[in-house]
Amino acid sequence: MVAGALALLPAGETIRFLDPAFGTGAFLSALLGLVPAGQVAGLAGFEIDAHYGEPARELWRGSRLDLTLGDFTRAEVPCPGPPNFSTQPNLPVQPNLIICNPPYVRHHHLEPADKRRLQALGERVAGVRLSGLAGLYAYFMLLAHGWAAPGAIAAWLVPAEFMDVNYGAGLRRYLAERVTILRLHRFHPVDVQFGDALVTSAVLWWRHAPPPAGHCVRFTSGGSIAAPRLSERVPAERLRLAPKWRCGAFSPEAEAESGTESESGATLGDLFEIKRGVATGDNRFFILNEAKIAQLGLPFECFQPILPGPRGLGPEVLEIRADAEGLPQLDNRLYLLDCRLPMPDLAERYPALGRYLDSGVPAVSERYLCRHRTPWYAQDRRAPPPLLCTYMGRGAAPFRFLRNYSRAIAPNVYLLLYPKADLAADPALIDRLWRGLNSMGAAGLIAAGRVYGGGLHKLEPGELKRLPLKGVLAASPCCSA
Repeated sequence: MVAGALALLPAGETIRFLDPAFGTGAFLSALLGLVPAGQVAGLAGFEIDAHYGEPARELWRGSRLDLTLGDFTRAEVPCPGPPNFSTQPNLPVQPNLIICNPPYVRHHHLEPADKRRLQALGERVAGVRLSGLAGLYAYFMLLAHGWAAPGAIAAWLVPAEFMDVNYGAGLRRYLAERVTILRLHRFHPVDVQFGDALVTSAVLWWRHAPPPAGHCVRFTSGGSIAAPRLSERVPAERLRLAPKWRCGAFSPEAEAESGTESESGATLGDLFEIKRGVATGDNRFFILNEAKIAQLGLPFECFQPILPGPRGLGPEVLEIRADAEGLPQLDNRLYLLDCRLPMPDLAERYPALGRYLDSGVPAVSERYLCRHRTPWYAQDRRAPPPLLCTYMGRGAAPFRFLRNYSRAIAPNVYLLLYPKADLAADPALIDRLWRGLNSMGAAGLIAAGRVYGGGLHKLEPGELKRLPLKGVLAASPCCSA
């Protein structure tokens, strides 16, 4: 990272260095090992955690390092507004080299008041307001905008999630419009960079200036920074418009497969409502097999059939056939407990069920989902879905689509596809779309979703809705585009 950043500075330029999340100084150590001491004019850092900051002060005692033990996001920003590059002076206090691995703190670990403070400050400094779902690292990147000298080089080691997710749109817009991205390297998802965080990582280098006309960004992925597996040059204008950033996804062929080439084409969401499966609050308590229901003497009329998860079905199953009663033809049928009677009425009518539910108080009844329901053992209503998607998976083909002919519903390890309007009355067309979804290449589905550390791919309902119908129909053995 440091060597790559130095290569982007003019040869021999005097260096003013800043690390906003200093730790014990790994980046500074690398810098001083690569440049002569006389080339360094200033060294500064921030470290909020005294566990690292105090040893760092001892470690760097006697050096020229100005280390602040405090919160970078609360420090006074030298230039608290989007800079005017034609008039802003190149003050000596402004760093021209920023290297940082900002803290990976998820949004739900930020206090609401602190999140509002960061959103307002980021907008004031960089001109972009981030989504409330953005992590702390995104605010570090925005706030550094107010510290950097014009033309400064910055290198960031951050989670790659901002490249894929909707809540990363603000950060992507900032990077595409406010600074000039010089290179962006995305590590392979299975190559996790941190032992304490299962995230895919990326390194990006930018120059503190708006992108010039015709600028292209070097996108690399896989392998190492020095020897990436893939490399391409992407026009900055394409980045500004792209809904996701991923090496190899900007060619016309890749964009056509993932549906990013057109905002106006028909999508899967035009034909289907897509919802998550049922979140029970405690599958082990609420989902039972026939033998367990009989053993406890529970009333079958208070249960409805529910499909097992993908592992319970097995990797080869693509169809759920039904018997004469509409029950799924599976060796081990499962049922979801769902009764909305108030407890006094339920206990009187079904004593065994009343005793069973009493056994879940408070261990189950006080779980988050359960305590927000009335009564706590009621379940969200779902109709049997004709199509289901296994929306998380690993490997070359992480997703599959199931055709459900039974009256079973499904748990929240699936996405449920409900046909709209006339499609609901056309089972043959639903069958054709199901075949097309399973026959289309995995690349389009992977590109539509997101990937996490360790190679876990995931499709959210909104991402599946945006899947272009053209690709589905073209892949169907019974349809043509």
